[in-house]
Amino acid sequence: MVSTEAYGTWPSPIDARLAASHDGRPEYVGAVGDEMWWTEPRPAEAGRRALVRRRADGTTESVLPVPWNVRSRVIEYGGLPWAGGARADAGPLIVFVNFTDQRLYAYAPDGPDEPWPLTPVSAVGGGLRWVDPQLRLDRGERGEVWCVLEEFTGEAPTDVRRVIAAVPLDGSAADDRGAVRELSDGRHRFVTGPKLSPDGRRVAWIAWDHPRMPWDGTEVMLADITDDGTFRSARSFGGGSGESVPQVEWTTDGQLLFASDRSGWWNLYRADPHRGAVALCTREQEFAGPLWKIGLSWFRPLENGLIATIHGQGTTTLGILDPETGELADTAGPWTAWAETLAVHGSRVVGVAASPQSAYEVVELDTATGRTRIIGAQHRDAVDPAYYPAPQNRTFTGPEGRDIHAHIYPPRNPEREGHEGELPPYVVWAHGGPTGHAALVLDLEIAYFTSRGIGVAEVNYGGSTGYGRAYRNRLREQWGIVDVEDCAAVARALAAEGTADPDRLAIRGGSAGGWTTAASLTSTDVYACGTVSYPILDLTGWGTDETHDFESQYLESLIGPLAEVPDRYRARSPINRSDELTTPFLLLQGMDDVICPPVQCERFLTAIEGRGIPHAYLTFEGESHGFRRADTLIAALEAELSLYAQTFGIDRPDVPRLELKK
Repeated sequence: MVSTEAYGTWPSPIDARLAASHDGRPEYVGAVGDEMWWTEPRPAEAGRRALVRRRADGTTESVLPVPWNVRSRVIEYGGLPWAGGARADAGPLIVFVNFTDQRLYAYAPDGPDEPWPLTPVSAVGGGLRWVDPQLRLDRGERGEVWCVLEEFTGEAPTDVRRVIAAVPLDGSAADDRGAVRELSDGRHRFVTGPKLSPDGRRVAWIAWDHPRMPWDGTEVMLADITDDGTFRSARSFGGGSGESVPQVEWTTDGQLLFASDRSGWWNLYRADPHRGAVALCTREQEFAGPLWKIGLSWFRPLENGLIATIHGQGTTTLGILDPETGELADTAGPWTAWAETLAVHGSRVVGVAASPQSAYEVVELDTATGRTRIIGAQHRDAVDPAYYPAPQNRTFTGPEGRDIHAHIYPPRNPEREGHEGELPPYVVWAHGGPTGHAALVLDLEIAYFTSRGIGVAEVNYGGSTGYGRAYRNRLREQWGIVDVEDCAAVARALAAEGTADPDRLAIRGGSAGGWTTAASLTSTDVYACGTVSYPILDLTGWGTDETHDFESQYLESLIGPLAEVPDRYRARSPINRSDELTTPFLLLQGMDDVICPPVQCERFLTAIEGRGIPHAYLTFEGESHGFRRADTLIAALEAELSLYAQTFGIDRPDVPRLELKK
């Protein structure tokens, strides 16, 4: 029986605790012998990342107990934190980065010993950091792991260097920094981990320098490997200041493959010594994405010469590419988004995928039969799927007639409907990055709102990835303009067509999405309130010494050179437009955040002091950039709902009332 109740008041079985327990997704799949391994989130265990093993017999287990946390902090966003190898008659050997001390550890999961450290602790910059490892069990009796080393040289966040390094597996470097061999020459500020050719004689990696971000321009570096394991004759092949190469791989017969956006789209190429870059499948689709973390993978060559590749425009699928003919056969299945991680073993391809009806799960494709199956983190409906939203993938028209891509999630509840003539409230979600992308997948945080009668509009505003280089370049020097205009255009369009209540519109976002939210509240009259999470609020401060090294010059492209356009930095910053803020807001901040530090929020609150604007500021100890702990996620989600309820005049006695100060 369906009853009629006001939008926003509907009861729902999807509470904040349930949504928090399903936060995050599996990452970093890899083959270890005949086994598959990956990492998984554990919100209830202080937000740690667990390392999961799927044995050849199909059983699955978490191999490292609390408090081990498999997560790197290189460039703060981290990347591939583990690697494994199969040893003859000795079982697997795993190396991994532990988040707490950022040391590299080795572990034999079938042996009696606990993990043993391979690298020393540094008192400078929070420790030596490691990412994107590759085991070299052939390197003498002791073996080595080759990976990226990030080393702080001073107290400033930009006092840092990165090189490719070799760490002995016998633990001799655990107390001796000098036992670590540096392989690359340090000429580039940023590098990815080494990719070794099948014969072990050549190595490839990706490098770039400030002020470029990796989606602006990177170089493919090649070097010879000498008998003593050092790099020689390093040279550049492909890429450059206007070409982004986010991944390189070797085929089994020694050919180098890479993804490049030289055509305006990230497509796949083969490096030919005579013809240069040879396109393998030219399409107006993305076969790769932005390198926000070190060691992401969108394609993998198979032993038979075919290539497993994630591709698409907006939504993505897994395909098998024949590089000789350019033919691309897509995998059957319900999945609309594949995460940037792939592994291959024999004829098998393993990735992480989700759909509007299922969260991210570990999926295996057998290319010999064309069959797929779920082998890990399998989605199970915790509630009746009728409470899940039914999203619409839409394209709106923005200023100057430009396209704006968005996912619209109308309210949906099998037991409730709104009053006749009533329009529902809507919340616009601005994703982070801003060079990010909102995927069309099941998210219980979205369902938390839609099942209560509050619609959600996820906007892939100009600057988002997934739609080609020209689309993401719309934000160059236009951050705070294009993103704000695009979100407002979607909100206004929903109101104009009778989908959303124009008087009950809100906006929310975290990180760069927090910036867009704050910029929207201080420069438009579209929204009645907003939720701002771990944001950038002061461009001048953030563009000087208030963020980490990786993004310390990001504003050069998003806003313009600070030395040349300082007034633009001041004019666009929400902290300098606080006199235009009139709507209630919720500010959420992790106290350990070095990317968007609490000082930005604190200065903003000082700027609005005495203005009489209803607001709340919630801080969370132990949280950094992005919330991972279950108790934090619960508190943040319930506070957000309470803000909307109070602003929109909705009675929600099922969540604690958020105290709004003036």
